[in-house]
Amino acid sequence: MEVFLALAGLVVLAFLCKITTSRRPVNRKLPPGPKPWPIIGNLNLLGPIPHQSFDLLSKKYGELMLLKFGSRPVLVASSAEMAKQFLKIHDANFASRPLLAGGKYTSYNYCDMTWAPYGPYWRQARRIYLNEIFTPKRLDSFEYIRVEERQTFISQLNSLAGKPFFLKDHLSRFSLCSMTRMVLSNKYFGESTVRVEDLQHLVDQWFLLNGAFNIGDWIPWLSLLDLQGYVKQMKALKRSFDKFHNIVLDDHRAKKNAEKKDMVDVLLQMAQDPTLEVKLTDDCVKGLMQDLLTGGTDSLTAVVQWAFQELLRQPRIIDKAIQELD
Repeated sequence: MEVFLALAGLVVLAFLCKITTSRRPVNRKLPPGPKPWPIIGNLNLLGPIPHQSFDLLSKKYGELMLLKFGSRPVLVASSAEMAKQFLKIHDANFASRPLLAGGKYTSYNYCDMTWAPYGPYWRQARRIYLNEIFTPKRLDSFEYIRVEERQTFISQLNSLAGKPFFLKDHLSRFSLCSMTRMVLSNKYFGESTVRVEDLQHLVDQWFLLNGAFNIGDWIPWLSLLDLQGYVKQMKALKRSFDKFHNIVLDDHRAKKNAEKKDMVDVLLQMAQDPTLEVKLTDDCVKGLMQDLLTGGTDSLTAVVQWAFQELLRQPRIIDKAIQELD
């Protein structure tokens, strides 16, 4: 009861501060949009499927509109031309993500490319990926890994012939095993480290929590209360990932003279480069390593799953593919 009374008091206090604090009007030409409510802004207009809510609002307010999520202004583009303005013409101005709790607690304080603000560190990380990690020569050197994991994946599917199963589960395992071998040289699965199911759970939790709507991100004075418990879960996830990353980094440093170099070896080597514009700390290496694991597994799984669904919907394409294979 005391918690609810305290929360109610905070809400009333914030509302009073809002209506009693006088600000000098600023003459700025802003896009049209619905009038925001105190404290919550326009959050009340978001339905369970936000992009459909945006579409309905755009029919009233136009292809460019201004909303407020709590205390934060949000521009919404609802046409190809407006999207071009954001993503191509003025892309540098809008390239950074907002600094939300997900990036702070699950991505080493915005140290991965997913959450890092656009600037020297982001550009340097991009160069490392393009010029050091994803070079044709390095990717070709991992061909045997992709072949082995693909054969294992197909064998597993063959063993399930005639039985119902969830394709996504097998695709996730296939992509995770492939990426961990390319990124880390070793699957790192076993009693002494982590089970594949545990690592898959960490990756799934990372996507879930980074996509969660955390009310404290939009109403900052509520962030300390962690009303939904998301920040607590993010901190726990960070500790679990950190334990795994430390095992990997310690192992690679102990074997730094190994003949075959994987992607983590490249990151550790770059961290020793004194000419880098922004020094790569251990947290930076962990963040970039996490990018490779999460981005490499989820995107591959999603693309292949959608491809299978389209094939099942269009049998003629399956027949054509079989003819080409024959």
